[in-house]
Amino acid sequence: MSVQHRPTNVSPWAAWVVFAGVMLSIVGILQVTIGIVALVRDDLFAVDASRLLVAPSWTAWGWIHLVIGAAQIVVGLGLLAGTSWGRIFGVVLAFLNSLTNLAFLAAFPVWTALIISFNMITIYAITAHGTEVRPDYD
Repeated sequence: MSVQHRPTNVSPWAAWVVFAGVMLSIVGILQVTIGIVALVRDDLFAVDASRLLVAPSWTAWGWIHLVIGAAQIVVGLGLLAGTSWGRIFGVVLAFLNSLTNLAFLAAFPVWTALIISFNMITIYAITAHGTEVRPDYD
């Protein structure tokens, strides 16, 4: 019977990165949901697509949200695994998602403010403590 030892050099700040990975995945799921709504039921939006900052059709917005959301789910899982590509793409996707939602502000102001806030917290967690999620097993 072998004894497994827990690593002793895990930083308490690693929880921020786990939080960022979970938040990135949750925001990705929310973005996929809003993308599907834009593709299927565009009549649920309170404003016309022409009143948005960038005014393509609701179908284009749906695909944009769907693609960014799916990528965020994958990158969130990569971030939870402690991969370096997860940290890099996590920051990039959180920033892109913030820009996308800023352009989407007129459709859902409160939703958009929450998503942008979650993205900013995610960027902070990844940039400040991104390397601490994966301990060295010395």
